[in-house]
Amino acid sequence: MVGWILKKVLGSKNQRSIKRMLPVVGRINEFDQQFNSLSDEDLRVKTADWKKELAAIGDPEELARRLDEILPEAFAVVKNAARRLNERKHTFTVCDQPMTWAMVHFDVQLVGGIVLHRGRIAEMATGEGKTLVATLPLYLNALAGRGAHLVTVNDYLARRDAEWMGQLYNFLGLTCGCIQHDQPPDLRREQYAMDITYGTNSEFGFDYLRDNGMATTREQQVQRRYHYAIVDEVDSILIDEARTPLIISGPTTISTHQYDKWKPLVDQLVRKQNMLCNRLASEAKEQFEQGNIEEGGRLLFKVKLGQPRNKQLLRMMEDPEKRKAIDKAELSFYQDTRKEELFALKEELFFTIDEKSNETDLSEQGRSFLNPDDPDSFVLPDLISEFTEIDLNRTLSDEEKERLKKERQEHCDAQGERMHNISQLLRAYCLFEKDVAYVVEENKVVIVDEYTGRKMPGRRWSDGLHQAVEAKEGVQIDRETQTLATITIQNYFRLYQELAGMTGTAETEANEFHDIYKLDVTVIPTNRPVARKDANDRIYKTRREKYNAVINEIKERHAQSQPILVGTVSVEASELLSRMLKREKIPHNVLNAKYHMQEAEIVARAGQAGTATISTNMAGRGTDIKLGEGVPERGGLYVIGTERHESRRIDRQLRGRCARQGDPGATRFYVSFEDDLMRNFGAADRMTKIMERFGLEEGQELEHRWLNKSVETAQKRVEQRNYLARKRTLDFDDVMNNQREVVYAYRNETIDSEEPRKLIYEVIDEAVPAKVKEYLGSGDTREEPNYAGLMNWVNTTFPLGLTSEKAQLETRTPDENGQFLIEKIKDAYERKSSHEEPTAVKSLERYIILNAIDRLWQEHLYAMDALREGVYLRGYAQKDPLIEYKTEAYDMFVELMANIKNEVLHNLFRSTSNLQAFETFLSTLPQFLIRETTPTAPTATGPVSGRRPERVAAAIGGNGESNEVALDLQPVRREMPKVGRNQPCPCGSGKKYKNCCGRVA
Repeated sequence: MVGWILKKVLGSKNQRSIKRMLPVVGRINEFDQQFNSLSDEDLRVKTADWKKELAAIGDPEELARRLDEILPEAFAVVKNAARRLNERKHTFTVCDQPMTWAMVHFDVQLVGGIVLHRGRIAEMATGEGKTLVATLPLYLNALAGRGAHLVTVNDYLARRDAEWMGQLYNFLGLTCGCIQHDQPPDLRREQYAMDITYGTNSEFGFDYLRDNGMATTREQQVQRRYHYAIVDEVDSILIDEARTPLIISGPTTISTHQYDKWKPLVDQLVRKQNMLCNRLASEAKEQFEQGNIEEGGRLLFKVKLGQPRNKQLLRMMEDPEKRKAIDKAELSFYQDTRKEELFALKEELFFTIDEKSNETDLSEQGRSFLNPDDPDSFVLPDLISEFTEIDLNRTLSDEEKERLKKERQEHCDAQGERMHNISQLLRAYCLFEKDVAYVVEENKVVIVDEYTGRKMPGRRWSDGLHQAVEAKEGVQIDRETQTLATITIQNYFRLYQELAGMTGTAETEANEFHDIYKLDVTVIPTNRPVARKDANDRIYKTRREKYNAVINEIKERHAQSQPILVGTVSVEASELLSRMLKREKIPHNVLNAKYHMQEAEIVARAGQAGTATISTNMAGRGTDIKLGEGVPERGGLYVIGTERHESRRIDRQLRGRCARQGDPGATRFYVSFEDDLMRNFGAADRMTKIMERFGLEEGQELEHRWLNKSVETAQKRVEQRNYLARKRTLDFDDVMNNQREVVYAYRNETIDSEEPRKLIYEVIDEAVPAKVKEYLGSGDTREEPNYAGLMNWVNTTFPLGLTSEKAQLETRTPDENGQFLIEKIKDAYERKSSHEEPTAVKSLERYIILNAIDRLWQEHLYAMDALREGVYLRGYAQKDPLIEYKTEAYDMFVELMANIKNEVLHNLFRSTSNLQAFETFLSTLPQFLIRETTPTAPTATGPVSGRRPERVAAAIGGNGESNEVALDLQPVRREMPKVGRNQPCPCGSGKKYKNCCGRVA
């Protein structure tokens, strides 16, 4: 009560925040009046002066303070420029359409600009001019010369806004660029170099991944620093799309999938399950007719487990008594005492479906149907036990043991692949509906965004699911992919020093914006009072009744020539309504994922008298609907929602499509108990009681504001669940993000380094002592040093040709041995490099490091994916999967960095910028090796059998004292038959002796 009184007297936190900004708005308008006397050139001079001043400020805090100081003046410059363009009726083209500038900033838009500059989210109702608002903070922050980005939801809006608002920026002397999907790197770099850049979130994110994970030179990188960004439709990008990380993937080298092989059997299995569920539903109907309510409820619960969308089941759930019987059976079976009965019930089906978690599970009956001859076909073998048995079998030779282990491993891999393929095919058949989750175009499966209804070409479901859907639809099955680089939306936008956002619907997700992005939401008041009337939801028993009521409403409104916008949640629903309207001979436009190209034009015309437009809820977002002549008198645009979305924001967004800038308008949602939201999250017992209390008849509706609250409660449940999923995704990716930052920083340091040899020597300085300690220990007398192992590693990695006598490792401490080997390796490398062109050597050194990073980072990503999938099982051992993931991920990362260094060392003497120079270097090495006691493995770059190690060492300055070749004058005793000049060289190279080892003989 006290809080309510204080709020009334002092105003809400939001109102107080806006009140504090009003004096700044007053100052902006004062400057605007003063600038009327300036010429166009004077305004541009102001821009140039500010750019020059701000470019000299290096300290970010000092820069932010100075930007705040010039804000009123800078905003006034933008507003004054907009007024000049408006007064001159400035004409231009946007997306090949002629346009005339007709906008000047309102005071509430100035408030919005201040909010955005301060790094907050501005919630502004649809039609309040968010596109124009963004020009204020973008201009101000672009003056710093570090780039200002505006992020939109699709390529069309990015291009439209860049060409539209670019008129204002160009008038003031700033450049404006736009990133589009198919632009080549050179053009992208030009666009990023401009003062202000527009683009989509995925293009910005993928450019970041390409720059940091794939580019090998600074010229190949297109982005610059991450200074300031405004995210348009911030709720759609930072929340709805945040569950899916951005992934750049490439095809795997081999493809092992068997989707096409198992598709016919899974297809038959799904049909058998459908027949079984139809029979069970018929039996349940008979049981109800005979008065066996409990048995009927049990049978229908079984149908619900096996086919939740079964038509007979949905029809019977319209009856409150039958719905109550199903709910009672479900509650009964989920009691702890009846777990075995529930398991037995599931085993009577071929498989079970869980819509909430998007999973399917084969029963024993289903497994037998798919593989009747092999009862163990769905059991992974226990490799540890089998390997132990093989090792303990003394009758087997080492070769036979290795062969058996390899066979068992291959059998286990094939078994796991088969189980995975069948599981994904079942999900594809039972959970992913055509024209709802995806569409088929040009022999390809294209994912449809569940929130926007937009197609997402180029995106693929992971873990083989996309291939399973391709097999189901009979289109070409593309090869499996492996991750080359990945980042979540959340972690990409956290790179920016300052981030802001704008949308029509952010208030319901204010907590998430604050928790994850540290962004606060400010609700900006509308320029004119909102005249929209939001009617109560109408609730029906079935979808059929609901759609009939929607059609009747459309007919009634269409007869009055009132424009109607109908929002649906899926492509399937929009096409069904379209067919029903065609039957009634009502002309209409359909806008969904299949007609993406005309999206903005269709939406823009939706306010004309007598127009009926059917649209997926979020299609056409970012486009104004302006009312035609005579429409306000007919009540304005009438918006009908055919289903409540999982998220309240999407419903609010649909409502906001009408009544812009004080226009009249009305909205109403139609809901049925068969809608997915109500079935899965609508508190079934409460719905049953409502149906019993009101005794709903065919076609009868319920309508009350209390019922609206009930629907919103269901939505809140889903929002909470989705928030936890996004939070979990972020928690796991935060671990990866820390690693990504280290690896990408190392890559960029390598690319930018003028002297990459310093980095090579850093690797030698760090990796060699680590290897010495690995073989010799830390000098503790209790540890047995492995001198032979160290000698073997040195001689197989570097062409030093060290012998035990020459190296005398036993006479030094491990630290001294490390230093001794470092000097030898660096001397050898200097000798190798001296035969090559210096610029080419620099490029080669960069390549050696980058190649090691990229190859091992990709393997690391694959291993991390596997860890993440398997770590959830540790929850059964009462361990927190996240903590386990962090622990193991750290160990894996330490190993990765060590492996990168070892890979660099391994390739150091196996790479050359010039083959002839490399052969010249090899020719300086003496020809023969005498037999030595230390075992060494001959390698391509190691000493060739037959060369003398002392001479090899001497030739490369191996004694560390002189680079002169110190020849050993002992007589050479031939240890192999004499070789003729034209005979094959005994080293095994395949060349003639005179062209190989005989060249320096």
